Amino acid sequence: MVDDPQKKRLGRGLAALLGDVEPERVTEEDTRGLRRVPIDLIVRNPRNPRKTFDEADLTDLAASIKDRGVVQPILVRRQPGSDEVYEIIAGERRWRASQKAGLHEVPVVVRDADDREALELAIIENVQRSDLNAIEEAEGYERLMGDFSYNQSQLGSVIGKSRSHVANTLRLLKLSPKVRSYVVEGALSAGHARALLTADDPEGLADRIVKQGLSVRDAERLASEKVRAAVSAAARETAKDADTRALERRLSSALGLTVTITHRASGAGELKVRYRTLEQLDEVIRRLEAD
Repeated sequence: MVDDPQKKRLGRGLAALLGDVEPERVTEEDTRGLRRVPIDLIVRNPRNPRKTFDEADLTDLAASIKDRGVVQPILVRRQPGSDEVYEIIAGERRWRASQKAGLHEVPVVVRDADDREALELAIIENVQRSDLNAIEEAEGYERLMGDFSYNQSQLGSVIGKSRSHVANTLRLLKLSPKVRSYVVEGALSAGHARALLTADDPEGLADRIVKQGLSVRDAERLASEKVRAAVSAAARETAKDADTRALERRLSSALGLTVTITHRASGAGELKVRYRTLEQLDEVIRRLEAD
C-alpha cells in the first residue's frame, strides 16, 4: 500500500482535536472546522465500532456537561447525501451525554472524510482512550480488513498497533457468542479472553472465571492444565492396545458412564469410572452390591 501522508497525521490531528495535547499546540488546520451545530442535526455513525455505553458513566458525564459544557468538540463529517446533517466520526459518548444534559447545540469539528478514514479515526480514538472492549476492537479491525482490503500489517500501521496485537485481537472472534458476551459486558477482560482461546472448554472455564472472580493468571494456569491433561490423555489413549480399548467400550456401554483402564506391563493397573451426579454414583454402587 502506498503511504498516505494524511494517515500519518491521523493520530496527531485526532489528539489535538480531542484535547489530548496542550491547547497552544492545536494548529489552525486542526481547528478551522470548529463550529456549533444543533444537536438534532447530528446522527451516530452506524459503522462506529463502539456499541456499548455504560448508563451510569453517561449520567456522570451529562452532569459534568451541565456544569462545564462540552469541553472537547465532537468530530463529525457531513452525512453522505446531505448538506445539513452531520455524522459522528468520534465522540458519540459526548453526544449521548449532551442529549441527556438537555443541550440544544454542541461544538463540533467538521472533517472531510470518506468511509474508510471515518472508520479509521473512530477506531483510533476509541483504542487510544481504551473505550472499546476487546470484542468491539476486533470487530472494528475485521470490518476495516473486510471493507477496505487491509492486511494485518497495514492495519497495524494505520492504527498505531503491532501486527501481533492486531492478530491476537482478531483471534478473539473465534470465541463462542456466550464468551464474547462476557467480554462485552465487562465480566471478562481481554486477558481472560486470550487465555480462553487455548482452553478445551472455553465456556465452562469462562463461567468459572466469572463465578469465582478468577484473575487472568488463574485463567491461564487452568487453561494450560486442561490442555496438558488433554494431551496426556490422548497420548495414553493412543498407547493402549485394541483389547484394552474394546474392554473400555464394553464397560462404558454396560454402565452408561465413561470407563478408563490403565494397564501396565507388570499386569497391574487402574479402572476408573467417571460420574457426573450422585445419582450415577449410587447406581454404580447398587450394581456392584447386587452382583
